[in-house]
Amino acid sequence: MDGLWENFWAVAAWLALILSATSLFAWAVTFGSTVATFYLVIKHWRLREKGLAAERAALAQPLPPENDLPHVVVQIPTYNEGAMVARALDAACGLDWPRDKLHIQILDDSTDGSTLFARQEVGVRRARGCNVELIHRTERSDYKAGALANAMTMTPHGYFAILDVDYVPECDFLRQTMTCLLADPKLAFIQARFDYVNGEANELTRTQAVLLDAHLAIEQGTRCWAGHPLPFNGTCGVWRREAIEAAGGWRGGTLAEDLDLSYRAWRIGRRGSFLMSVPVPGELPETMKAWMTQQQRWTKGFGEVMLRLLWPILGDASLPWADRWKAAMHLGVWWSGLAWGVALPTGLIAILLGSPLRWPLAALLLGQLLVGYVALFVFLRAGNLSLRPGRTSLRQFMRDFFFVSRDLFRIGAVIGPAQREVIFGKRSEFVRTPKSTVVKAG
Repeated sequence: MDGLWENFWAVAAWLALILSATSLFAWAVTFGSTVATFYLVIKHWRLREKGLAAERAALAQPLPPENDLPHVVVQIPTYNEGAMVARALDAACGLDWPRDKLHIQILDDSTDGSTLFARQEVGVRRARGCNVELIHRTERSDYKAGALANAMTMTPHGYFAILDVDYVPECDFLRQTMTCLLADPKLAFIQARFDYVNGEANELTRTQAVLLDAHLAIEQGTRCWAGHPLPFNGTCGVWRREAIEAAGGWRGGTLAEDLDLSYRAWRIGRRGSFLMSVPVPGELPETMKAWMTQQQRWTKGFGEVMLRLLWPILGDASLPWADRWKAAMHLGVWWSGLAWGVALPTGLIAILLGSPLRWPLAALLLGQLLVGYVALFVFLRAGNLSLRPGRTSLRQFMRDFFFVSRDLFRIGAVIGPAQREVIFGKRSEFVRTPKSTVVKAG
């Protein structure tokens, strides 16, 4: 029996060392992500005044005369969202652009019978003189990427405004985005900022609004101003056809076709630009189940693109090291969530097994938890102050931050399977984010 116990403790000691090393490595990844967060916040405030001034100057440039404006195709992908098509068409048909140069495509992959409803709504707008076309696919191959690529083959025009069916742009959306896109022939796309028609609907939508505001201001805004790779967000943007085709077109194979195309365009020198002052309101998921569906898809899609592109980018000798580092800082952040899920349990088990590194390990884990929590607070508050100055008091923000912290723990437990599927190469269906059936006023 004594020999058995000796063998057990010997194995436990080796296991403790292995787990300690694993936890320390994972901790290093999370620490790198924390440093990157602080870096972006500092960079944001250093560049904000100059960046917003450059944006105002870009928006103030004149458009070409009406007769010289290019044709623009507005693409509205939809899948079993028939109740929202009417509002989306009203917004698209109301865009301020020459009638003979505004073309609207409803890219309908629906399987629930709502195509009939969409066809009726298209007919109503066509009777009013709007150039609207319904493109229905019976096979949902390559999901949204496939729908966008298929629709491109049906028009010769050179500019594509992409709007998810739940987004409601103001009438000057094209005037503003096209002003910037036409002024700089090197730009591949212009990305407008998300806003929310239901940001105050409940605690969950407030949580999402706080998170997205920080993403849009601190991540998107700062990357644009600093010359980092800027990802297209899948909606509320305008692309040049030439840039899409030069980058290889819309491709399936991932659940994040927008991020994939953005990076392929960036690698050939075609960058995007972000307009913080041009908001486009859309709908946030109002239930935890709907939000989890969205976060699982985003997590998996980002990870699939990261595995597809990160290593080729790092090995691309044609790119400057600084650019490769900027891409790695962005794409590599995907590993931080997984690292947190590894560092904590392995560290705790190693400590319980009596690892000789248990005290340094405990100090590092506790320290990183505290610093990570502070980094999250700073990141979110910076986004809130930058995007909506004076709108939210510190007291109100602290309340929102409590709900953010609570809901992130819930999401963390759900996205783990999506991360494992990415690592093991398991493909899955593009599951759209469930939308409310109540059409809200824009």
